[in-house]
Amino acid sequence: MITEYVLFDIPVGMTRQQVIAGMHEVAPRWQKEPKLIRKTFVYDEAARVAGAFYLWHDRASAEAAHDEAWRQRIRSTYASEPRLRYFETPLVVDNALGRLVQ
Repeated sequence: MITEYVLFDIPVGMTRQQVIAGMHEVAPRWQKEPKLIRKTFVYDEAARVAGAFYLWHDRASAEAAHDEAWRQRIRSTYASEPRLRYFETPLVVDNALGRLVQ
């Protein structure tokens, strides 16, 4: 598995409510992504950044989902260049489901 960390800056003047509304707007698209295991949205109002942690079956799926069209949507919505990092994820402790994910 691969954990992908995505972070982008929030433009001055965009409110918390607008950021959260954007998360709700895109959530259904990610629910339909067959290679995505989990997505955790993140927001830091003080630092003016938002993004997500994604858990994917493989890196190729992550890279395919975050193609140039996706990057352009981030640029046009948030006036920011998304920053992405990838981490091998050998094990996840999932207490909500009461199991280990490997």
